[in-house]
Amino acid sequence: MSLALLIAIGVLTTVGVYLVTSRSLSRMILGFSLLGHATVLALLVAGGRPGPPPIGAAENISNPLPQALALTAIVISFGLTLFLLALAVRQQGLTGDDLVEDDLEDRRIRNAAADEELLATTANGDDDMPDGPDPGRKRSVA
Repeated sequence: MSLALLIAIGVLTTVGVYLVTSRSLSRMILGFSLLGHATVLALLVAGGRPGPPPIGAAENISNPLPQALALTAIVISFGLTLFLLALAVRQQGLTGDDLVEDDLEDRRIRNAAADEELLATTANGDDDMPDGPDPGRKRSVA
């Protein structure tokens, strides 16, 4: 097993996860593509070194399962990339950009968590504001 392959798998996985967590669909597509390449490399490394042909000695044959799984990973990665490209084209047509915006439900959950935190600090006497919560604070639709 080559150290360079292990480093390449680690770098591809790290960069892929970083890109997937961004808000831009084009970066997400690149991130999933890099994760697919890292998966294929990891499966090929897991297969070990190539052995002699199957007609030769039977004790040193390489395992064909990681190769079959690598082909399956390539097909799944290709399908996921096409699906994400279709989503990106649809998002570009509807909004004019490829940024994924916050959902109303996400905003409601974030505001509910902030309200619970405010109530907890007020109940503990740690409130720095003498009049309670800010009346000018904007709230989303719950």
